[in-house]
Amino acid sequence: MSKPDTPKMDYVDFAKRFVAAIQDGDGEAVRAFYAPDAKLWHNTDNIEQTVDQNLKVLAWFVKTLPDRNYRVLRVEALPDGFVQQHVLEATLPNGERWAMDACVVIKIENGLITRLDEYLDSAKSAALRPFGR
Repeated sequence: MSKPDTPKMDYVDFAKRFVAAIQDGDGEAVRAFYAPDAKLWHNTDNIEQTVDQNLKVLAWFVKTLPDRNYRVLRVEALPDGFVQQHVLEATLPNGERWAMDACVVIKIENGLITRLDEYLDSAKSAALRPFGR
């Protein structure tokens, strides 16, 4: 006996809600999108973060870049998640306008993010180092 088809998740809608929670800087809302053991990787340091470590980075972004904006250029659904291209725009603490290109590939299982691979422009991310990142 075969299992009935389960409804297909709308990954593009999921992506929009996830980015909105990040944009709002709401750590607990962001946490609700992640599986407890999710892994988050960045090309700039090749380190896998835990959800807690990633939320500490988000808190730093909220404090350091209060006017940040995630300008989403493209979101494409994948069979098990989505890929998103965006530009993070903000004013640095020294008053300089800043923008960084980024791309994330997100895997979702049982309605939660289990893996997030983030590709950042390393030259642009280096501009954050003087401010503690």
